[in-house]
Amino acid sequence: MPDALPLLAILVLPFIGAVVAGLLPTHARNAAAALAGGIALLGMSLVWAAYPTVAAGGVLRAEFAWMPALGLNVSLRMDGFAWLFAGLVTGIGALVVLYARYYMSENDPVPRFFAFLLAFMGAMTGVVISGNLIQLVFFWELTSLFSFLLIGYWHHTAAARDGARMALTITATGGLALFAGVLVLGHIVGSYELDAVLGAGDRIREHALYLPALLLILLGALTKSAQFPFHFWLPHAMAAPTPVSAYLHSATLVKAGVFLMARLWPVLSGTDAWFFIVGTAGLITMLVGAYIAIFQNDLKGLLAYSTISHLGLITLLLGLNSALALVAAVFHILNHAAFKCSLFMAAGIIDHETGTRDIRRLSGLNRSMPFTARLALVAAAAMAGVPLLNGFLSKEMFFAEALTAETPLGLLNLLPFAAMLASAFSVAYSLRFIHGAFFGPEPTDLPRKPHEPANWMRLPVEFLVLICIMVGVLPAATVGPFLALAVRSLLGDAVPYYSLAVWHGVNLPLLMSMAATAGGILLYLLLHRLLRGGIERPPLLGRLEGQRIFERTMVFLSWRMARRAEALAGTRRLQPQLRLIVGVAFLAGGAAVWLRGLGPGNLPLTALDPVIALVWLTGGACAIGAAWMAKFHRLAALILLGGAGLAVVVTFIWFSAPDLALTQLTVEVVTTVLLLLGLRWLPKRVEVAGDRGPEVLNRTRRLRDLSLAVAAGGGLAALSYAVMTRVPPEILAQHFLQRAYTEGGGTNVVNVILVDFRGFDTLGEIFVVAAVALTAYALLRRFRPAPDSVALPEQQVLAGGRVAGTAVTGRGEPRDGADWLLVPFTLTRLVFPAMLIVAVFLLLRGHDLPGGGFSAGMVVAIAIILQYMIGGTDWTEDRLRLLRPRLWMGSGLLIAAGTALAALAFGRPFLTTYFAYADLPLIGEVPTASALVFDIGIFALVVGSTLLMLVALAHQSVRGRRATPRVPARPAAAPTPLAVAGEG
Repeated sequence: MPDALPLLAILVLPFIGAVVAGLLPTHARNAAAALAGGIALLGMSLVWAAYPTVAAGGVLRAEFAWMPALGLNVSLRMDGFAWLFAGLVTGIGALVVLYARYYMSENDPVPRFFAFLLAFMGAMTGVVISGNLIQLVFFWELTSLFSFLLIGYWHHTAAARDGARMALTITATGGLALFAGVLVLGHIVGSYELDAVLGAGDRIREHALYLPALLLILLGALTKSAQFPFHFWLPHAMAAPTPVSAYLHSATLVKAGVFLMARLWPVLSGTDAWFFIVGTAGLITMLVGAYIAIFQNDLKGLLAYSTISHLGLITLLLGLNSALALVAAVFHILNHAAFKCSLFMAAGIIDHETGTRDIRRLSGLNRSMPFTARLALVAAAAMAGVPLLNGFLSKEMFFAEALTAETPLGLLNLLPFAAMLASAFSVAYSLRFIHGAFFGPEPTDLPRKPHEPANWMRLPVEFLVLICIMVGVLPAATVGPFLALAVRSLLGDAVPYYSLAVWHGVNLPLLMSMAATAGGILLYLLLHRLLRGGIERPPLLGRLEGQRIFERTMVFLSWRMARRAEALAGTRRLQPQLRLIVGVAFLAGGAAVWLRGLGPGNLPLTALDPVIALVWLTGGACAIGAAWMAKFHRLAALILLGGAGLAVVVTFIWFSAPDLALTQLTVEVVTTVLLLLGLRWLPKRVEVAGDRGPEVLNRTRRLRDLSLAVAAGGGLAALSYAVMTRVPPEILAQHFLQRAYTEGGGTNVVNVILVDFRGFDTLGEIFVVAAVALTAYALLRRFRPAPDSVALPEQQVLAGGRVAGTAVTGRGEPRDGADWLLVPFTLTRLVFPAMLIVAVFLLLRGHDLPGGGFSAGMVVAIAIILQYMIGGTDWTEDRLRLLRPRLWMGSGLLIAAGTALAALAFGRPFLTTYFAYADLPLIGEVPTASALVFDIGIFALVVGSTLLMLVALAHQSVRGRRATPRVPARPAAAPTPLAVAGEG
């Protein structure tokens, strides 16, 4: 796969750079900028290196197996259109990095900014070169996430937080709709691969699910590109630093929507539904955005609404169902990227050098900033569509399409007038930008004295303005080949004839352009005095504020509806939450069984052995006893619960499942001890003499919980019985037994299933374990037990007010007066290294014999818990912190995930196991498998999670000891930490 490495590098390098930039010191501005700029330039070089292939009509492809059975692979695809957008993302990204180096303050955490920017660049690149629609949606949502971080970069301001939240809410919601639409589209085509989808246009348009798929996909595209009625989020994103605004508006985030519509244009367009949805949204957005832009007092706000208008123009062109309109749309995407990025940078220079972006306070900057004024003048003229600039060419193509495009219901007569009106508005707001900021009297009362910026800060603006001029004067020689390349990749052999000549003679589009320019100048002159005096809201549309509608919607959903839902189903108590979860699961399972029907199978039953029956009776008695004793004695209930767990262990051994038995046994030990340590923090039970009301209420609750438990447990038992009496166990196991060694390299089938056949499940489960451990740690760190509410009998408090459980000093030595601890203390010290050896033994043999990373990790956890039990909380607080439990957890996750991803580097599916025999001196052949490395990651995670929870418990113990009030000294031996978990 010769194309794999360049495509993979283009995608992965920004993410690697983001990680490196995030690790740089806070004020390493130059290093972070150099890193970001270097990666952007390297990405752009790789894109240019692909030009000969795509120019010859080829398509670069790279595919890595991920989940082939589900049709999901990591697929990268670069044709001419993707090449064009990838060049915009990396090229303008490099210019933005250079500009940001001089724009960002030294007091800002600049490395964090460049980390977010690089990650966003990688996400946008992923959208552009994805060859799989599911993968495209993944990167699509990543752009929403990283744009949220960029918009909210100055999170100390309310405007940045609100703007970021609004952008994420709108675009991420649209992304969910896009995901649903992609699923429907994949169902229609039978594949999520972009090549297959692009080749199934007729089948998609004729399918009954075409309209639902179209609506969902367009919802995602229109929200991302800020089209009406979702346009309101984009102006509020102006709270971001100006380099972010320049990048988002010109080449990345808001262009993702029009990119997707153009990418899927060959298969989704050509219908009346496409025209009415896309064309109507684009037409309204074009007019509304241009009209509101005229009345904006903030330079960036004006440019934001102008972006909305130009995106509406592109959307309208895409909605006309015309191949020439598609050409005009792609052309305007390029032109808009050049002049809009330069204008945002010019607005940022004004803000950076004067301290304000308010047009009402700015005037006459042409005298103090002449070079910036001329650059902004050319860029604004390009935005207004002045001849000999790039914007004029695409505007004429738009006018020509508005005159000639075939539209249903006779709407052709409206489009030319709408196009002229929007063009006049663009002239008006362009004039306001230039005249308001650079002409007029000298500015007064500015926060800073205006002056020209650093030459390197102005260089990106000069380069982009030069492009605007060159494309406007020599379009065919400059942008012509690139435009033809992109259009040919979209339309194939059906590319229509179009001309990029500067002069087409005196024709109707030229007259329309002249009329629009004159109308825009006249409109600005009429509104000049009103605008100079300041106007807060545009006339006619002042009440149609998207922000107000959005905020009211969010208040309704997140406050009223959420509060009602919380009142109905929410509680802070664990038991009602568990009751609700179990109840919903039971109803869902019962409904499925009721609808499908499920009864016992016809396989003969084996005879019940009296020994295992006695074990089950003992386990059932322990379970019932635990439920009953929880009312009277929590410690006894916990012991009985452990007895039920031991019955399960014996059952696993009886049915020849030593792996499960070993795992169950170690888990029982660890969880029992952790629960035992937590009993001390449970509140006391207070009985009121003569009051039988609580007793009756508790009896009712216990009967309800008993009924739910019996129903859920009985339902699972019935379901298991129905399944196991239908399919013989040997048939279920035959697949794994036959392939465990040949494909997984191990004779322990259970372990091979966990680390190979079902390795993805295991990988997800260890992430869940890490999340649970971190959550428990966070909750225990925040928990502050009240001394009066904790079950601590007087005999559990030592002289001087110290809680029991501190019989060992912080140095790991027995305290004075605790001689009875000397023997168990010594024994645990001797047992600890032996248990570590057992853990290593279980880890190394797990792939062929009972054991594995999880069991080995639990054995180490038990060894540490033994030290805790005999050593006390002081030992734990001092020693466990030195073991760095979070480092263990992080290392385990990285090792496991790295092992899973390593297979991709060799062209194999995700999590594919490699095994071979290593010939070692004096030892001989030793079986080796990559699953061992995966198991080591699981082992490290289990150890780290246990350590973290023990640290949290030790912290609570020390805090509780300090919080306990002093009591008179009592002659009592110093018990271990487990002694406090007695009554209560």
